[in-house]
Amino acid sequence: MRRTYGFLLAPLLMVSAFPAEVSEPLTVSGCSISNTGYLNDLAAEYERETGQQILVRGGGSIVGITELGADRVDFAASCKAMGPEDARTLNFIPVAWDALVFIVNPANPVASLTPQNVRDIYEGKIFNWKALGGADLPVKSFISSPVGMGGVGETLSHYFLNGNWPQSTVNSSMQSASVALWEQMVERTPEGFASTGFDSAQKRNVKMLAVNGVVPSRATITSGRYPYRRYLYLVAAKDCKPQVARFIAFALSRKGQKFISSCGSIELAAIK
Repeated sequence: MRRTYGFLLAPLLMVSAFPAEVSEPLTVSGCSISNTGYLNDLAAEYERETGQQILVRGGGSIVGITELGADRVDFAASCKAMGPEDARTLNFIPVAWDALVFIVNPANPVASLTPQNVRDIYEGKIFNWKALGGADLPVKSFISSPVGMGGVGETLSHYFLNGNWPQSTVNSSMQSASVALWEQMVERTPEGFASTGFDSAQKRNVKMLAVNGVVPSRATITSGRYPYRRYLYLVAAKDCKPQVARFIAFALSRKGQKFISSCGSIELAAIK
C-alpha cells in the first residue's frame, strides 16, 4: 500500500535548495501521536541545526487541520488521511509510519484481543474484563465523539468496525479528542482501555495488547504480521511559507528520516 507522493514533494525539495531564512517561530498543532512519537524531538533537532524555532502543540488531528484552515497555525500534524474537503488547499505529506494499537493499564492481566473482541468493546457488548480473562472490573473505554476521533476513529472504522465509527455505549467514558489524554487516563485507571498509535503508546506507561496473538512492535509492524498500520502526516497549505516547506523537506531527508527512526518511530523506507 506504499504510495508515491513525488508530485507533492518536488516543490518542497526545490525550496530546500535555497539558503535557509530564519523567521519568527513557526507553530504546528494536531496529532498527539505524532507529537509524542517524533515531532517534539524533530522540531528541537531542527532548531539546533538551523536556529528556526517551531512551537508544537497537540489537540488532535482534526484540531490541527481546522486551525491550519483558519490560519491559526503554520502547519499541522495528522494521523487522519486527507479528505475530499482538504484536497483543494492542503497537502498531506507522509513522514512516518504508525499502527493502531489497543492499550490497557499495566496492572491489567489481559494480554491479547481478537478483532471481534475489539468490536464487542466498542459496541458495548463487553463491559467487564472478566469476559476477556481479566479481573472483575468494569471496562472503561476512553473515546470522544465520533466527529472528534480523527485518525484513530478512521483507522478503527476501516480495520475493525465494518465502516462504522465508535459511539458512546454503556462502557465508554467521553473525553477530549486528543489521544494524549486517553493514554494518560489508561496509565492511571486499572479498568481503562483505549485505542491510540504505536508511536506514542511505546513512550507511555501502558500495556499494548496483542491482536490475534501478535504483539505490536517495530518488527511485527514493518513485516506486516501486525497489519493495522497507517501513515503519520505533516499537513501544509499549498501556498505554505518557505520556512514550513524547508522543515518538511528536512523531515523527509535522509538525516530527518534517520532522526525520526532514532525517536522510535518507523521511517518511511522501513515499509516497501
